[in-house]
Amino acid sequence: MKKIFLKNGILIAISLLLLGGAFYMGVYIGAEKVSSGYATAQVMNIINKDSVAISTTTDFAPFWLAWNTLNDKYVSSKKIPGDQERVWGAIKGLTSSLGDPYTIFFPPEESKNFESDIAGNFEGVGMEVGVKDNILIVVAPLKGSPAEKAGILTGDKILKINDTDTKDMSVEAAVKIIRGKKGTEVRLAIYREGTTGLIEKKITREVIDLPTIDTEVKKVTKAGEPDTSGAGLTKDGVYIIRLYSFSANSHNLFRGALRGFVESGSNKLILDLRGNPGGYLEAAWDMASWFLPGGKVVVSEDSGKNGAGKVFKSKGYGSNEFGVFGKDLKMAILVNGGSASASEILAGALKEHGVAKLVGTKTFGKGSVQELIKITPETSLKVTIARWLTPLGHSISEGGLKPDYEVTMTQEDVEKKRDPQQDKAIELLTK
Repeated sequence: MKKIFLKNGILIAISLLLLGGAFYMGVYIGAEKVSSGYATAQVMNIINKDSVAISTTTDFAPFWLAWNTLNDKYVSSKKIPGDQERVWGAIKGLTSSLGDPYTIFFPPEESKNFESDIAGNFEGVGMEVGVKDNILIVVAPLKGSPAEKAGILTGDKILKINDTDTKDMSVEAAVKIIRGKKGTEVRLAIYREGTTGLIEKKITREVIDLPTIDTEVKKVTKAGEPDTSGAGLTKDGVYIIRLYSFSANSHNLFRGALRGFVESGSNKLILDLRGNPGGYLEAAWDMASWFLPGGKVVVSEDSGKNGAGKVFKSKGYGSNEFGVFGKDLKMAILVNGGSASASEILAGALKEHGVAKLVGTKTFGKGSVQELIKITPETSLKVTIARWLTPLGHSISEGGLKPDYEVTMTQEDVEKKRDPQQDKAIELLTK
């Protein structure tokens, strides 16, 4: 489960499983704002036309001329949408004109599906998708999901879904096709960097159990190499926390993992955020608070013309309980192109405050805040209202986070189960 951060501080749950470009964090749910009408026109029986008066010099005559022309001239063998459906289409066109993949209008059916996602009722393939450079791309497959089992990788470009070309397709439209009932199948044609031709994948949909966290201790020799003999002491090893999502209970699970780290006696910690597409803002905020003194900035919000944004500061948990997060801590964070949103907030805060070094490849770059507004009781608009900034003022959306040590993972590494990124992190902490 994921949460969407509310303006009034309340949090609602949202499913992470293939919900598309929202990345399940930083979305504000505003008070219900139901539009009660439309602009004046001479072409149909308009209701509630005087509810909103906005000063504008925009000439709407071309819109109504186009409306009349379509009414008078258009012929099709298919069923022609009714007036209300065409209004929804016009609003979709309005939002798409902004060129922001995260500002989206949901007509009744899509709005209902989105609310179902918020409730956490989902069956699908278990991967996060987004749009980058107008191409549908896999942000990250979830651990143990049908997508991961089928060999889907972070960065895969989805060019076809079943027989439908994805060119200029929105995330929501893609999700609508990919999601479906347990036991049914979806076909993806993907392009992967370093390969020739398209890769065809057939994936059977399942009910997805969202993974959250697991831990491991890597024992090392005095030379800093992995100790496979089993004779090494835990305190001489590297403690690894793998976090797969910033879910509803992830901050409590993270606290338990940190307790295990303290009890191990080690001072060397790796936090693995690879393939973690994000989650609750509150979870990332809480986790950063274990490593930063109270009052240090974790992330801030740039609201642009909408006024001053909120600044989220560390709650200083580390000094209150475990008492080990100081100069003796050696920490590295693993990131890649599937690390997005809340992952970028946490990694950016710990990097810029000098707590941890980032190892891997550049992160996804999802650092915008959306507000969900009810347009009518059956429709809604998700609109970008702010950007997330790191403590030093870097916009996460503008290129993501660059690692301190760039280490790539090849297809051969994946197939042979090698992990050069983790190996580099271990090297940094032990040598």
